[in-house]
Amino acid sequence: MEPTADPDPTDALSAVPAAGSRRAVPVTGHLRFYYGPMDCGKSTLALQVDHNHARQGRKGLLLVLRDRSGKPQISSRIGISRAAIEINADVDLCELVRSTWAAGSRVDYLIVDEAQFLAPAQVDQLAELADDSQVDVYCFGIATDFRSTLFPGSRRLFELADDLQPVQVDVLCWCGLPARFNARVQDGQVTRAGDTVLVADTGHSRVGTDSEPLPEQWSTTVRYQVLCRRHFRLGDLGLSQGVQGQLSFA
Repeated sequence: MEPTADPDPTDALSAVPAAGSRRAVPVTGHLRFYYGPMDCGKSTLALQVDHNHARQGRKGLLLVLRDRSGKPQISSRIGISRAAIEINADVDLCELVRSTWAAGSRVDYLIVDEAQFLAPAQVDQLAELADDSQVDVYCFGIATDFRSTLFPGSRRLFELADDLQPVQVDVLCWCGLPARFNARVQDGQVTRAGDTVLVADTGHSRVGTDSEPLPEQWSTTVRYQVLCRRHFRLGDLGLSQGVQGQLSFA
């Protein structure tokens, strides 16, 4: 009887499973959330991620909720944009992807901009697409609203995402300190009351909310300004209010 060779102890360190056992290792997509205050470059990064995937031959869908331009597109403040599918809280994202497949198109990845406006159930759908359909999902959005409270969609992303990545671009308060609080400014004063989602402009214009649009004859000035924690708490907008670059949502 021939002696049997001792097993090689380094076999246990192999990163690649044997062919017969590969079925035991599930292949899944990834759900990533890139977050930061307004004006930190989230939409620019979303377009860059899409470009990087598309140049490698991958096929994706660009989704957006309430882009600042008011159009079905992902637009950046530095002047670049790309057409996207406008969705709302009632859209079933799993069904959207399945219908795209049924039409004969591949979906290897999803780009979701303004992801803070997703319904929690839609974040669950994105996790399902990543886990069960191997779709890579990239979400970009703001973590907290004008009251420094997590958006429901952002909260669910923090709970479910595989990777949480703060956007590494410094946004500064008027005092020069890093800023991450999105203050809502109405008629020159920081306000902490009102609907979480508000459609506004940077100039004098009619302002409305999802639940209570204002009459045409009413007008007010509402914008957003990013502040450090101290000046957000104090409601201090600095001597020069309306600093260039502190734009509103649209």
